[in-house]
Amino acid sequence: MLKFEIEKKLENCEARTGLLSVNGRTVQTPCFFPVGTQGTVKGMTPDELSSQKVQGMLCNLYHLYLRPGIETVEAAGGLHKFINWDGFIITDSGGFQVYSLKSLRKIEPEGVHFASHLDGSSHLFTPERVIEMQTRLGSDVAMVLDECVEYPSTFAYAESSMRLTLDWAKRSAESPERVASAVFGIAQGATFPELRRECARELAAMDFDGHAIGGLAVGEDKRTMFEMLDESISELPIEKPRYMMGVGFPIDIARAVRRGVDIFDCVMPTRNARNGTLFVDDGKLIIKNAKYATDMRPIEETCDCYTCRNFSRAYLRHLLISGELLSPMLNTIHNIRYYMRLMSRVREAIRDGQYLELLAELEAKLLKEKDIV
Repeated sequence: MLKFEIEKKLENCEARTGLLSVNGRTVQTPCFFPVGTQGTVKGMTPDELSSQKVQGMLCNLYHLYLRPGIETVEAAGGLHKFINWDGFIITDSGGFQVYSLKSLRKIEPEGVHFASHLDGSSHLFTPERVIEMQTRLGSDVAMVLDECVEYPSTFAYAESSMRLTLDWAKRSAESPERVASAVFGIAQGATFPELRRECARELAAMDFDGHAIGGLAVGEDKRTMFEMLDESISELPIEKPRYMMGVGFPIDIARAVRRGVDIFDCVMPTRNARNGTLFVDDGKLIIKNAKYATDMRPIEETCDCYTCRNFSRAYLRHLLISGELLSPMLNTIHNIRYYMRLMSRVREAIRDGQYLELLAELEAKLLKEKDIV
């Protein structure tokens, strides 16, 4: 069902390019998927996503389950048809909501009991049911149910949580509902190296199509984040795709690629666009700043997106200050295109054997003192 072909692996680091194929859809890796929680990337149509060279998106099972409901999506012919998107779709299992909706859930060995954030109704997510529902959605890649541990955590809690996640992963791997989607395990272990290694090692022994590294970028410092990433990757199989969940700073993506990560997702480009923060080659541009009120240049001269080709910084600032709906739309187009251009540069540099040179260039432009590790 899933095919992952490593095209080129560098000798001087772990960076690699590849082709990931599921259900007749193929994406080039390393790749970044914007978040489309409800089946939509906020501020963009599917046609606009395609025009920006977006290869796929991340949707969320928990939210789609609550509304419009699995039955509605299934009746439409699956999630791709329901949202009119023929690109790649990964669906999160609801594991992030175990972390983000702490006050509305109860974790038990059976699974997670949620009180809906919409109407308070009760819902049970088990590992088996999560795989079954994602299969019904028609996801290209389904994620196992897991617990993302908050930071900081005690060793005792992190170990107990990790063992529960492994038990859920085993149940997911053995689920008879694994029929239409590729399934990825998720390595947890909080910020404890021995737990990270053990969890990844146990997952590697299970029959998953790929592996994610979860529970990072939840408050820990960058040094710790990369140390835990290294511990997890050291136990994951080289021949299978690796997905670093929820990590989205451009420089963090570039540094994770060096370690052999293939897939990324984050709300960062879209969320920042809505508050007027625009990504550019040397960092960020805060468009609401008064100095842009009469600036007739595009956001970035070298960007080929629709926004940069047609509108000035002054106009974009005017839209933001005026509260116009067009503001987040145009900003999102630019930010998404920035990320796609970045990933294209990453892939090209790996193919040319120049990735460490590109990484050094990006670090010189984007690294802040607090991020140096």
